Amino acid sequence: MASGYSLLEEELSCPVCTEIFRDPVLLSCSHSFCKACLQQYWEQKESRECPVCRRRSSKDSPPLNLSLRNTCEAFLKERSQRAKAGSEVRCSLHNEKLKLFCLEDQTPVCLVCQTSIKHENHKLRPVQEAAEEYKEKLRTALAPLQKKLKAFNAVKLSCDQTAEHIKSQAQHTERQIKMEFEKLQQFLKGEEAARLTAVREEEQEKSEKMKVKIKKMTCEISALSKQIKAIEQELRAEDVSFLQSYKDTQNKAQCTLADPKKVSGALIDVAKHLGNLKYRVWETMLGTVQYSEYWGPHCHYRGNV
Repeated sequence: MASGYSLLEEELSCPVCTEIFRDPVLLSCSHSFCKACLQQYWEQKESRECPVCRRRSSKDSPPLNLSLRNTCEAFLKERSQRAKAGSEVRCSLHNEKLKLFCLEDQTPVCLVCQTSIKHENHKLRPVQEAAEEYKEKLRTALAPLQKKLKAFNAVKLSCDQTAEHIKSQAQHTERQIKMEFEKLQQFLKGEEAARLTAVREEEQEKSEKMKVKIKKMTCEISALSKQIKAIEQELRAEDVSFLQSYKDTQNKAQCTLADPKKVSGALIDVAKHLGNLKYRVWETMLGTVQYSEYWGPHCHYRGNV
């Protein structure tokens, strides 16, 4: 026959999970269930019906059964206290409380064990006294471990700080590198612009000179062409007419223009602009760069471009 305690536990158990109610809710049919159990049941059935009597519930969220919840909490508290009271270690031979500690066997014993042959002439101490003595020994043994742990924590803290400093150094160094290369890029862009300007200026200067030369040559060619046509026309005249104008024609045939000279030095001096270009740019850059050095692991980069 079941005890009253077992019957109470049965009354306080959820019909779904058979465990003591957790957050019990009350349906209109007066049956109670764990809130989570009921929701899970409804989701599986896809219907809001009572798991016991199958009566449909009109509410999505049934009210909490506060009275039952309080009763369950009190029951669980009492059961926990009972478990603690029944968990006291007793002598496996005599079912007595272990009040003594055998120094030879290093084990707790009861008062009956004290008089047994097994512990005859053994040194015994009260459990509380022995526990304090051994706790003190353990505390003494624990001290070096705690000291070592403190040392490890200190080193770890230092490592954490060093790691942060490494990250900070890397970020700072990256910024400095970018700045230095930006300066180099600006310098190279300036050099490029200056050298392109020099090429364009030489092009403009020599193009202007060539235009003047071409214009002059065009005029001289035009004059010679007219002179030649006039003489050719006289050569086609009748003999008498030709002889009458021969003297003037002969004078016209005299060329007073100097022989044309080949153009020299008119082209762009490509060698001047491209010859050893990289070296000359590097040499110019070298004059603007200052020597720099690294001071140490905790110092910053020094130098300007």
